[in-house]
Amino acid sequence: MQIIYNIFNVILDAGAVVMLPIIITIVGLIFQVKLSKAFRSGLTIGIGFAGINLVINMLKSNLGPAAQAMVENFGIKLDILDVGWGAIAAVTWSSPIIAILIFCILATNIIMLALKATDTLDVDIWNYHHMAIVGIMVYFVTKNVALGIAATVVMAIVTFKMSDWTAPLVEEYFGIPGVSLPTMSALSSIVIAAPLNWILDRIPGINKIDFEIKDAQKYLGFFGEPTMMGLILGCIIGVLAKYNLASILSLGVNMAAVMVLIPKMTSLFMEGLMPISEAAKNFTQKKFKGRKFLIGLDAAVVVGNPDVITTSLIVIPMTILMAAVLPGNRVLPFADLAVVTFRVALVVAVTRGNLFKNIIMGLVCTGAILLAGTATAPVLTELALSVGLDLGEGLITSFAATSLTVSFLVYKAFISNLYISVPLLVLVVGGTWMVMSRINKKKAEMAAQGEQA
Repeated sequence: MQIIYNIFNVILDAGAVVMLPIIITIVGLIFQVKLSKAFRSGLTIGIGFAGINLVINMLKSNLGPAAQAMVENFGIKLDILDVGWGAIAAVTWSSPIIAILIFCILATNIIMLALKATDTLDVDIWNYHHMAIVGIMVYFVTKNVALGIAATVVMAIVTFKMSDWTAPLVEEYFGIPGVSLPTMSALSSIVIAAPLNWILDRIPGINKIDFEIKDAQKYLGFFGEPTMMGLILGCIIGVLAKYNLASILSLGVNMAAVMVLIPKMTSLFMEGLMPISEAAKNFTQKKFKGRKFLIGLDAAVVVGNPDVITTSLIVIPMTILMAAVLPGNRVLPFADLAVVTFRVALVVAVTRGNLFKNIIMGLVCTGAILLAGTATAPVLTELALSVGLDLGEGLITSFAATSLTVSFLVYKAFISNLYISVPLLVLVVGGTWMVMSRINKKKAEMAAQGEQA
């Protein structure tokens, strides 16, 4: 058992780029794909994911410092520092109960699949940390392992169900069939975006505004192309960061490169995924009477969409300004500004690329993150110190962990009056589950009628 645990830790330490090909190969073999073909698919997906990560890192390394320079230039003085999701992930994986929580998440996924309570087969083990951190923080506050496990299991159930419900958006808007995104850093925005989109659609005048990137391409011609939009927005951010001319142009070109490279990496990713997806479809039709399984992947596969990048480049400087005036906020946006793409990806899908709605809803989502980050920073700081992570003086937070809206709500439920908060949480989750099940059933019936016609 110890040997298996050590092997797992080595693979985990190597990161998602190594883990993903191994897991995809195993999944391919389960779905009766030949070893050579399964390995080739896994390796191709790993290469595509590595390419996506390289481009995202290029985005971070260029956009991150520019965003930080804007913070300094605007003179924003706040006492809770956003140290980035990476630091919080390190805290998560350093927890003494992390092994138990990872097993519980995996077991929850298997049980839900067996009970047909989810269609998502989550192979994105690295991002289990989004579910685990909630249980770790609950355990840190309550000193109760059972409550920590329960909080993580609830996060897992919510994550897998939200992945199921948003999978049609991933297929219809991003063009990636057979995939769901069990990444809470992206999923969490849905609980704000979905109802807010419904409200905006019912406000006279507002519901008539529908400006998309393709409209910019139509009216602006050459200047509306994704590469030019990246160049222009990158240069604007460079100006706001008070860069010199050479640095402004460099940032603009790098943003234009991101617009071009990520879609190409995504297409490579899709090339590797298709054989596995087709085999999964055939396997489930034979063994499970047509039941559809969704392969749960990192939301990185959709953040390169031009609408997502454009929305992020607009929302980032506006979030910095909002942080200075938002009542109750003490968080200084910093390290995680470069990953706002993940926070707005599914917002863009909900609005079908309506840039006007994207900006409004994106700001509401980042505003909620700032407030939740403010509320949970003291506990998160103490937790980081307890595992030996020294991040300097003052309080810390990030745009991940319990700053995410869903994570914050589950965390608060388990550290509050359990006799009130937990039944209320179960009622909300159960009610949402029932409503979404009815909606999906109606959609399936309409689709079946359409095929018969």
